[in-house]
Amino acid sequence: MPFREVNAKVVEATVTPGQRLFSQRGAMLAYRGEVSFTPNAQGGQGGLTSMIGRRVAGEATPLMTVEGHGTVMFGHGGHHVHLVDLTGDTLYVEADRLLAFDGTLTQGTVFLGAQGGVMGLVRGQVTGQGLFTTSLQGRGAVAVMAHGGVIELPVSPERPVHVDPQAYVAHRGDLRNRLSTALGWRDMVGRGSGEAFQLELSGRGVVYVQASEEKL
Repeated sequence: MPFREVNAKVVEATVTPGQRLFSQRGAMLAYRGEVSFTPNAQGGQGGLTSMIGRRVAGEATPLMTVEGHGTVMFGHGGHHVHLVDLTGDTLYVEADRLLAFDGTLTQGTVFLGAQGGVMGLVRGQVTGQGLFTTSLQGRGAVAVMAHGGVIELPVSPERPVHVDPQAYVAHRGDLRNRLSTALGWRDMVGRGSGEAFQLELSGRGVVYVQASEEKL
């Protein structure tokens, strides 16, 4: 893994000749060595086609290609950073939460309706995350951003997990998502601020949840 945690809000990446990283533009804090930063309009290994749907929807997050020989520190907006090490599987994450990732990973764009049907579309509207999400597949590391840190919750067929859609950060594995209402007696009498919706994830994998309902 080329990334290491400097503290809760900064990661350092090792860049070597012949390899490259991708990061969100403006995320570089400092670097040592001979390192170059180039605006990237193609969205990583997935190429231009992986970004067409997102660009049509106005949901693209600009990236930059990082190459050379040295070390680079990344951070953005004072957000907490969490490292995910992929070992051939796929991570589904909102594009604006991507801080940096290995150039060995293949990036794609997933239409939420394809994962959750009509409710997948509703989830996109409710969370404010749009109708598309980003997939990263292969072997390599990903640095994602969150408010208040990230909790990893395992999901199994016997133990589905319900999360607040606003607290959802990412997930990996063979998971299905379904948005459901959570109307309780407090909502009925108007005496509480119960969550109007829950995101149910079932199957086998891991869901990453931030310790806050605040958007990036």
